[in-house]
Amino acid sequence: MIRHPEAEAIVLRLTEAGHQAVYAGGCVRDALLGRPYPDVDIATSATPDQVQTIFPKASDPQGKAFGVIRLRQGDHIFEIATFRVDGPYLDGRRPSSVTFTTAEEDAKRRDFTVNGMFFHPLRNQVLDFVRGRNDLDAKIIRAIGDPAARFQEDRLRLFRAIRFAVQLGFAIEPGTWEALVRLAPESKNLAPERVRDELVKIFTSPDPARGLDLLHDSGLVAIWLPELLEMRGCAQSPEHHPEGDVWTHTRLLLTHLKHPSPVLALSALLHDVGKPRTSRTEPSGRIRFFGHEGVGARMAEEILRRLRFSNEQIEAVVACIANHMAFKDAPQMRVSTLKRLLARPTFSEELELHRVDCTASHGELDIHRFLLAKQAEFSKEEIKPKPWVTGHDLETLGMRPGPSMGKLLHQLMDEQLEGKLLDREAALARARELVR
Repeated sequence: MIRHPEAEAIVLRLTEAGHQAVYAGGCVRDALLGRPYPDVDIATSATPDQVQTIFPKASDPQGKAFGVIRLRQGDHIFEIATFRVDGPYLDGRRPSSVTFTTAEEDAKRRDFTVNGMFFHPLRNQVLDFVRGRNDLDAKIIRAIGDPAARFQEDRLRLFRAIRFAVQLGFAIEPGTWEALVRLAPESKNLAPERVRDELVKIFTSPDPARGLDLLHDSGLVAIWLPELLEMRGCAQSPEHHPEGDVWTHTRLLLTHLKHPSPVLALSALLHDVGKPRTSRTEPSGRIRFFGHEGVGARMAEEILRRLRFSNEQIEAVVACIANHMAFKDAPQMRVSTLKRLLARPTFSEELELHRVDCTASHGELDIHRFLLAKQAEFSKEEIKPKPWVTGHDLETLGMRPGPSMGKLLHQLMDEQLEGKLLDREAALARARELVR
């Protein structure tokens, strides 16, 4: 069922040394579902010291305390974990102690039944002590044993339940859901970066809109993304947004994403987060959101910094949100301005955000088609060439650094992009003319 020569060789070595060894967790689940399984984890009756005796190159001083050893074989790094039961989770994340045990007891301390199965590669046999296969067939996410106990052991499981539900298209079992909702407030002490990673997986999943629903209905949005709640009930003009309020529009937009990058997914989620704070109703009854893209970009930056996103990701998402209203002016842009737009490092994400934004509102995609055509038209030339005239050149011509120099360099670059300056000599001649 699971074919992985390097992992199988590890299991064989452990078995020949007199220990039980099996594949564990997600790889078994995914193989049974016919999904890719990029990583294979191994669980064994061998203690960490015994594993290191068999594999002298294996080591992981930090994981060893929890019964986990890492081993590199070829291009793969495998985690080899000793069957264990956990002591109390005093910090809501890690057990205060572990006791080595049997495969069955190890399965019962895991999070959800679909993740609690083992596979014996030498026997081609699934070992299922928690009825995980039944829940796979029924498409259910169910906590192993007492749901409240599982969530209190590691509160990140509150997010993981939702993540697995949207990644796999499964329902959450009622008892598991009830405990999740009841314990959602206890998630507030989680490390932001752990929550960040789960949110990215939820919103880049095949069903991010359902992910948003589950996060909202569980109460987790109110704790971790409270700004989103402002979008609920924030009305929009029906002629531009017949679909409804800002929340409804955002949710509908998420349904149109196709394998989004994290930057695109986050930009889609937060692109209109500034609308509630900029909403104004004119005497005519029309609702306006002047400057919502700028306000939204600043709010998005605050949210993403709070969740410990990288500076690179924050800058990209902020750029997408800050510029998402500029696309409506594309057909009227000068060639130089249009080329600058297409040369933006986040243009592909911005263009796709524009597509799903329009699809989830008025449905008009004329500008999207126009930009695709221009992208193809300009593809035969260097869309962001090096400037023929630099600040050093202008200094040589007697100009001092400052705002005027910056303005002149921008003008010269515009003329270069528009094809009015064919080479460096022509650009320098034009610079001399403008300096004079």
